[in-house]
Amino acid sequence: MSIKVAIDSAPLSDGHSIRGIGVMVREQIEALKLYGNKAINLDTFDFNSEKGNNKIEKGNYDAIHYPHFFPYALTLPSVKPAKKVVVTIQDLIHLIYPKNYPPGVRGKINFYKQKQRLKYVDAIITISETSKKDIVRFLGIPAEKIFVTYLVPSKIFKVEKDKKRLAQISKKYNLPDKFVFNLGDINYNKNIPTLIDACEMAKVPLVLGGKQALEIEDMSLLNLMDISGPQDWLRFLFDIPHPEHAHYEKLLVKFKNNKNIFRLGYVPDEDVSDVMNLASVYCQPSYYEGFGLSVIHAFACGTPVVITKTNALVEIAGGASLIADPNDINDMAEKITKMLKDNKTQKELIDKGFERLKDFSSEKMANEMIKVYEGVVGSK
Repeated sequence: MSIKVAIDSAPLSDGHSIRGIGVMVREQIEALKLYGNKAINLDTFDFNSEKGNNKIEKGNYDAIHYPHFFPYALTLPSVKPAKKVVVTIQDLIHLIYPKNYPPGVRGKINFYKQKQRLKYVDAIITISETSKKDIVRFLGIPAEKIFVTYLVPSKIFKVEKDKKRLAQISKKYNLPDKFVFNLGDINYNKNIPTLIDACEMAKVPLVLGGKQALEIEDMSLLNLMDISGPQDWLRFLFDIPHPEHAHYEKLLVKFKNNKNIFRLGYVPDEDVSDVMNLASVYCQPSYYEGFGLSVIHAFACGTPVVITKTNALVEIAGGASLIADPNDINDMAEKITKMLKDNKTQKELIDKGFERLKDFSSEKMANEMIKVYEGVVGSK
């Protein structure tokens, strides 16, 4: 007999849809539908919609799953909404870097409420052993309630052998012959300024994929629509950057008139794998990650990878990349240069990347999630 589970599908249609959370939820739902037919009777809908609320209130589900948690916003309801509740916590970066991601008064109040609401949660899914340790440390959740389920590469990422197609994409985005690629947001933890300096030292162009890098001029400004409290009013009146955006000014200086930085903006699904294929090196220079999804995307494309020595990236890469110090421009430049020039190292790590991908399968992810659901439903 299968168990009936509901997953909140809001991240598929809200602002998270083209970010890591949306990608994660989409892949998880598809995997459960493909591999969980006998074990799981799955229902997916927006929990915050009127129809969704009505469904939950009827209480017809053995378990419901909130696939997103944010410490400073009320992502969980005040009262336990079902007999069994599962929550995914991707990472707690805002708690790790409080100066760069300040909660404000409202955020502190919400964080207190979120921690109280986590007490009714029956199980937590997270995406790396690194994140699991952070959840225990910052939220006080017992380790036995937390289950690590690795993400999987999106199916769009693969080795592209059609040289004509690659040539068309290169022309479409005006890409240089050789380049270092980075895909994703440009938040503080992503450490993009160091990557820019390292690429300049290595004398190789840098290509940035993601809408934030292209829209940074607008993001660095606080306008009336952003104001949510007295601190924001002070920042607005005295032209003080929000702490989350302070590093944007540094980035803007580096971007200005730099012909070796190519900001692509959002790259649609049909093109992003090809850009990854064309990259000479993929570099993830982060200070911190909960997982590092683009690393395994690069593995899937046969693109050599340089990461920084941060717990999650080292965990996920599993020895299939070169590792640099995130605070050392020289070291990062040396690792990028070695990957560009040392064909033997490059080939060895590409092969290791393909081998490492075997640990990130949709079937494995679905089975691990099903075990969590079965565990909470079978518990008292």
